[in-house]
Amino acid sequence: MAIELKPLAPTNTILFAQHGWADTAAAMTRLGQALAGPATLVVAPNLGYINTWIRIAPLIDNVAQIAAQQLQHYPNAKIRIIGHSMGGLMWVEVLHRHPEWWPRIQSLVLVASPVSGAHRGRMVDPFGWGIGIARDLSVNRRKLAETVAASIPTLVIAGDIDNGSDGVVLVESALLTNATCVVLHGLDHATLRYHPRLLPIIRHFWQHRTPYPRLTIDLAEKIIERLQMVPGMTITPRRDYMRARVLYTFTNGLTLRTWTNMFGVKHVFLADERGAHLYGGYVGWLHEPGLNNALQNIRTTYSEYVVE
Repeated sequence: MAIELKPLAPTNTILFAQHGWADTAAAMTRLGQALAGPATLVVAPNLGYINTWIRIAPLIDNVAQIAAQQLQHYPNAKIRIIGHSMGGLMWVEVLHRHPEWWPRIQSLVLVASPVSGAHRGRMVDPFGWGIGIARDLSVNRRKLAETVAASIPTLVIAGDIDNGSDGVVLVESALLTNATCVVLHGLDHATLRYHPRLLPIIRHFWQHRTPYPRLTIDLAEKIIERLQMVPGMTITPRRDYMRARVLYTFTNGLTLRTWTNMFGVKHVFLADERGAHLYGGYVGWLHEPGLNNALQNIRTTYSEYVVE
């Protein structure tokens, strides 16, 4: 059921604030209240704590239905969206279904949302058998999110408490090419549902919102994009990078590195010319041939840049 906070003036903006996994609407309602203007209606659907542990599909349907009702009831209102964690993933899916809504949407804010797939979800359900919500959280929705962000001004906020994650979601799995990205050090996953540090960042983005310009695609971005296309690819913790050995070195100093853990799970990493970590991911046993093919494809496609 949606929690509606009635505005004191006629509604000209609807702010959807969506909670995520293992949560209810309380914190996101508070965040919405803190950000709402006098003519803003805050809609914070409570999808049910237990429901968030089962499957994401009915939750997406619920959010889409609630949004459709509000958009029909307020046909002239502009839309702002904030989604925390799985709440952001749900909204990415909803917006992908409803491009006809895009002209009314002023902004999308994804807070600690693992758009490239949740590492912990993949660990719980490595074969995608459908163990609770784990499989749904581990799905890579990066392409969907970047398509949305190319048309809707999008702000990504990630937390970092351990040099790479907010304790639940890896920083790299939250970031998007077509979005304005902010990493808040010292804030964990749960705290990011509502914290005073979020307020000026979101308000500033609303005031100065513009579609974030896509950077010129260089070799690193092309390699990362190719790796992300591998079925089953999941972002891996940055700490595992130190175990990897160089597979290819490129003329601009980039290195592509691999490491296989004690369970036979193959990891791949990309580092810059200084050896700094740029990207890391892994695939399960079933998808290792796809990763091997991608590595060979990278070697062939960019052979002119590979140092022999």
